[in-house]
Amino acid sequence: MAQEFLGSGMKFPPQVNPSTGRFEVSSGVASVKESVYIILMTQKTERWIRPEFGSSLMNYTFMDTSVTMLNLMAREVASDLMTQEPRLADVDVKIDAASKPGCLIIYIDYLIRDTNVRDNLVFPFYLDTTWEKDGIS
Repeated sequence: MAQEFLGSGMKFPPQVNPSTGRFEVSSGVASVKESVYIILMTQKTERWIRPEFGSSLMNYTFMDTSVTMLNLMAREVASDLMTQEPRLADVDVKIDAASKPGCLIIYIDYLIRDTNVRDNLVFPFYLDTTWEKDGIS
């Protein structure tokens, strides 16, 4: 029953099993975690058929890291996840701005509804998207 509710689908990122030549499949708790990651990595309006899908994390690039902004960001991430992933309950988001300069560490703790399993995801979010490549900045 629990596995039916949590479902199964193609693993993200897509992978091919070398022995069978078929796409790898994920199910259960792994499927939920991959779904959370996909929501965070997809910018809202990026998918033109489902423009409401995804998160608004990229809107926070280059933001100031005041307590108010971090709280707004945490609340928006939690709301996006609760709205778009029906298998989640009790989503708690905490953001650490002090660990690495130019990077926020987002700690997402959630409960999977059907199984009452607690899981979490640690997601690095880079505030400054500029970086050096081949000596060019």
